[in-house]
Amino acid sequence: MNRPAPAKADEPAPAKAAEPAHADEPPVHAAEPAHATERAGAPAREGRRLRPRLASAPTPYLRLLTATQFAFNIGFYAVLPYLATHLGSGLGMAGWLVGLVLGLRTFSQQGLFVVGGALTDRYGPRPVVLAGCALRIAGFGWLALAGSTATVIAAVLLIGFAAALFSPAVESEAAREAVRHERDTGTPRAHVLALFSAAGQAGAFIGPLLGSLLLLLGGGFRAACLAGAAVFVGVLAGHARLMPRATSVRDRAADPVTEQGEAPAPDAITRTAQPARSPWRAVFTNRAFLLLCLAYSSYLVAYNQLYLSLPVEVERATGSGAALGWLFALSSLLVVVAQLPLTRWSARRIAPRTALVTGLCTVAAGFAAVPLTPAGPGGLLPGAALVVLLTLGQMLLVPAARGLVPDLVEDRQLGLATGALSSVSGIAVLAGSAATGALLDAPAPVRWAVLAAVPLAGAALTFTLPAGRGGKDRRTRAVAG
Repeated sequence: MNRPAPAKADEPAPAKAAEPAHADEPPVHAAEPAHATERAGAPAREGRRLRPRLASAPTPYLRLLTATQFAFNIGFYAVLPYLATHLGSGLGMAGWLVGLVLGLRTFSQQGLFVVGGALTDRYGPRPVVLAGCALRIAGFGWLALAGSTATVIAAVLLIGFAAALFSPAVESEAAREAVRHERDTGTPRAHVLALFSAAGQAGAFIGPLLGSLLLLLGGGFRAACLAGAAVFVGVLAGHARLMPRATSVRDRAADPVTEQGEAPAPDAITRTAQPARSPWRAVFTNRAFLLLCLAYSSYLVAYNQLYLSLPVEVERATGSGAALGWLFALSSLLVVVAQLPLTRWSARRIAPRTALVTGLCTVAAGFAAVPLTPAGPGGLLPGAALVVLLTLGQMLLVPAARGLVPDLVEDRQLGLATGALSSVSGIAVLAGSAATGALLDAPAPVRWAVLAAVPLAGAALTFTLPAGRGGKDRRTRAVAG
């Protein structure tokens, strides 16, 4: 029985954001889940090999998932870029407290991402997505009215946990459907997932512009929150009507990406049959993997400054936060245009460790450039320099970090390790945000020098890691993205 060729080692994962890797986070590139990628080697239909097509119309379900990613990011990015300014100037919070609030939001999402994935496996994607949308609506509505520290913290925790529910549900379904579409039509899954990621970036491009427009029209932060809530009301209504009532992953009788009744792939049998020590213990006592988590955390702490230090810099330079949306749009546009070519070049030319070090150093250069760049037109050049360099660094280091994971852990621990990478980073952002928020009152050269030192420290840690091959083999490479 013929099998399609495995994913090429130098084929990059399609672009996602983004915390950071998930909706609502740094626009990073969605790595395919291990279970979806393992099934890439599922047999083609009996007696023929499907020829890849450059384009094939996605199924209605894929179109729904793609539109979902687009809408998620419109609603989210209409609000988040303006949160730090609202907390500081609008509510009078101290810089360290602003940083703590933003860190709590990131932690409630990143740190709990594995919860959303586990619930999706248990109950299926539909109830998890609907619950996440409902919580996001409540969170944005609460944040629009919140006037005290306690209510603001509760609202941002609710907003973050909502994303921890719907993001893994939608992304895992998109990967699963992309594999099924590849089997049925021959269209490479990378093309489908690239469209999914591009939709997310388009939403991240439009969302800040919507928020800026509302600020310019005098609606203020409350109007941005209500607009974001309205977007999620539409998403909730659409999914309640259109999203299929799929069973949970663990209860599905047949493999969703193989023909009914076919035997699972041999490597899948091996993975389930192998007894081993606790995967949690194996992952969290793995020194090299924990060092990778710390290095990656330094990037996320730095990326969080787009929501903390950048708004302060823009308001200092222009007297208003209205221009912030254009800088976020610039970041999204860079990812849309340059991510795939840059990742393809990096995968072919340099080792993952080198790409990770280079990316972290580029992020550090972005912070160092702020006090050195002339103000220029509108006073936005320093902020633009930070956004461009930080985004370029992100595009280099995120795929490299994910490519190193399968070199550091056993294959059967890839899922847990990938979730742990996000969760450990979320804890680091929580711990680092209050500290970096306190720097807002420090002299500019000191503030930007300390911020530049964070990714530089991560780069130094990276030198202790193996160079990496982007995966033990081609199949593992595809898993890691």
